[in-house]
Amino acid sequence: MTQTPPAAKIIEAAENRKFNFRMVLSTLGPIIGLVLVFILFSALRPHTFPTAANASQILLQSVVVAVAALGTTPVIISAGIDISIGATIAVVSVAVALMLNAGLPPVFAALGGIATGALCGAFNGGCVTLLGLNPFIVTLGTFLAFRGVADVLGGESEVYTRSNWLNDLMNPSRALIFPWGVWIMVILAILLILMLRYTRFGRHIFAIGSNEQTARLCGIAVSRAKLWIYILGGAFSGIAGVLMFANENGTGDPTTSKNTPLTAIAAAVIGGASLTGGQGSIIGTVIGAMFIMTIRNGCVQINLSHGVQNIVTGLIIIVAVLVDRIRNPKST
Repeated sequence: MTQTPPAAKIIEAAENRKFNFRMVLSTLGPIIGLVLVFILFSALRPHTFPTAANASQILLQSVVVAVAALGTTPVIISAGIDISIGATIAVVSVAVALMLNAGLPPVFAALGGIATGALCGAFNGGCVTLLGLNPFIVTLGTFLAFRGVADVLGGESEVYTRSNWLNDLMNPSRALIFPWGVWIMVILAILLILMLRYTRFGRHIFAIGSNEQTARLCGIAVSRAKLWIYILGGAFSGIAGVLMFANENGTGDPTTSKNTPLTAIAAAVIGGASLTGGQGSIIGTVIGAMFIMTIRNGCVQINLSHGVQNIVTGLIIIVAVLVDRIRNPKST
């Protein structure tokens, strides 16, 4: 009887992933944590925290982080990392403002912002794949370089624009039930779920993250796939940059999103992504982002200082890594 080669088994496993107990647990864990945190702050601030208005505010505050986290989830699944997300968002917000001031229609300015994010992702991906550099070192460098680009483009100051419909993307009063930014986040999450589960590219992402060498032996063009993974992540950062531009009332701010990279990575890991690759959940990532932003909102409600909020955020990141270690005891 002919046995299936080990390499083929990995690809077959990636192509035929089913919901199992571990995957369900990875999804339920963040939900349980979110519920417990919501109950805690509701008990501490019963008159202001558990309200429909505050819940809507938390959801709105989660949009930019969630979209950025959605983009970095495939990168993490493929055993990569991107800590330049916040700098990319800053570049995009300034670029959108400059394009609007140059007379471009808002739709082309938004598309230009997304393309700018994709170019940043392509630069990261090119350094990782073509030059063979470590993704952490590459994105640490571009974290500083892209932030410098944002400063140069904006003249080291905020870039203001005239009012346009892009400003309304994060305006609760200008959309059906939720702001348009929330609907954009939901649509992007659905598209990513479909891509990762039902496309060859999505299956290749999991295969590369599970075992890159084996995936290469199975005929997957690993370098090309990685390049597109980083381009995809950059495009999502571009969308997050457009939403951040709208969130700041049509202002391009080169100093924005300083804490977004680690927050987005923590959201993905809390949601079930493994820093060693091969695992990840889009729904879990969105829940992870809401979990973190619920804690931040609660900290504001109980009047904790900004410094204490940063301490809490840092501890969340440590806990996220610890959770990943517990889920994957063989991770290093």
